[in-house]
Amino acid sequence: METAVSSPQPVMKIRYAAKTDVGMKRTHNEDYFSLIEDEQLFVVADGMGGHAMGEVASKLACETLSEFYQRTKDEDATWPYKMDRQLSYVENRLVCGVKLANWRIHEAAAKDPRCKNMGTTVVSCLVSGDTVYFAHVGDSRGYRIRGDSIDQMTRDHSLLEDYKEAKPDMTEEEQRNFPHKNVITRALGMRDCVQVDIRHDLIRGGDTFLLCCDGLSGMVDDKKMVEIVHEAEGDLEKAVATLVDQANRSGGVDNITVILLACDA
Repeated sequence: METAVSSPQPVMKIRYAAKTDVGMKRTHNEDYFSLIEDEQLFVVADGMGGHAMGEVASKLACETLSEFYQRTKDEDATWPYKMDRQLSYVENRLVCGVKLANWRIHEAAAKDPRCKNMGTTVVSCLVSGDTVYFAHVGDSRGYRIRGDSIDQMTRDHSLLEDYKEAKPDMTEEEQRNFPHKNVITRALGMRDCVQVDIRHDLIRGGDTFLLCCDGLSGMVDDKKMVEIVHEAEGDLEKAVATLVDQANRSGGVDNITVILLACDA
């Protein structure tokens, strides 16, 4: 798919593709993704919870964000949270949508015993003019691929990342052998309010942005991701399919979801 974003800068053409897969070990898919095309907003959510309720949480997160953006097209629409004066309007709108998703998931879990303890991670990417915005909660990730380099644009909310902050000289071997590397410290639905991390970056023509759950990032290293994207030679459908296949060949222990966005000036 492709579309164009109008801005004071040269027109930025955005192409994108997405794929989700149950993986090799799970019986159902608790991931969900959303492509909100008219807003240039892309979302990946990785659900968790007993009795398949993770898929309820991840879908609710994506649907809430979509509904919030549709409703707030009207500038007179009221928002459920106050604006943070340190953030721009674009950033506030994205953060508010994620916070609303968190509240709805928490409320749904409180009202229905079957949904107890359900939650989801979320990573979202918004393209506005020549700027990209990432908002996330949990360990689903956003990356920027620029030339031969790949940069993680999000920080996992996990015990491992907290430990790395406390011990910055932690070796790669220590990280690999860390006993609780998959334990996350923040997710939508855990509490009635949530802290949302957000960052922005200027887009250069040729940049590619990748959103994924840990079913991909935990199975395929960063270097291999770049290699697969480059080998697809601009065919994003082929690239996302190959990324998923690679995660499955590496074990496929979890659901796998990936979105790729290519930005051309």
